Amino acid sequence: MLRSKTPFIPAIASLALCGGQALAQETASVAELVDALQSGGHVLYLRHAMTETDYADQVAAKLGDCATQRVLSEAGWQQAKAIGAAISGLEIPVGEVISSEYCRAWQTADLAFGDYRQDAALNFAPAEDYKQSDLDMMSANVTAAISQIPQDGNLVIVGHDDPFEAATGIYPEPQGVAYVIAPTGDGFTVLGRIGPDEWPAS
Repeated sequence: MLRSKTPFIPAIASLALCGGQALAQETASVAELVDALQSGGHVLYLRHAMTETDYADQVAAKLGDCATQRVLSEAGWQQAKAIGAAISGLEIPVGEVISSEYCRAWQTADLAFGDYRQDAALNFAPAEDYKQSDLDMMSANVTAAISQIPQDGNLVIVGHDDPFEAATGIYPEPQGVAYVIAPTGDGFTVLGRIGPDEWPAS
């Protein structure tokens, strides 16, 4: 049940400033993170669920052609469904769900939440070795997305590791991990992470 649109920031968070954005060390407990999400007004950045193999497909992948991309494994399909079921069972209000245009991201969004839209701004740069301009672009795009204060429930973003790391300095591992973020409109605070198998039973 939606209780408040005021982002919850745990007192134990250790803050550091990075480019004008407040970034928290990953110190909030899973229980605190779930409580934050239940209050609404947060962003949940979910790295796509498990794929058949884990390799960089930045150059070979063609949008709209899943045969050229890493795709979800059978375990990944089950993982995405389980994450969605856990979020639903915990009565975490979900507003808009946005994914990148790559198959493993929108498949995760579809399996976990059903309704979603794709946004090219969440794509990783199509390069084997990122230039600083690539990193800056990914950082700017993700920063803009996770700084939005949701007007309805929580904003869910299903994306990739490199863009998230570019924006936050945090590498999201393993696949299926979720980060809870308190947006401020012009920045954000990363409150902590929930691993794919760490969602509590409802």
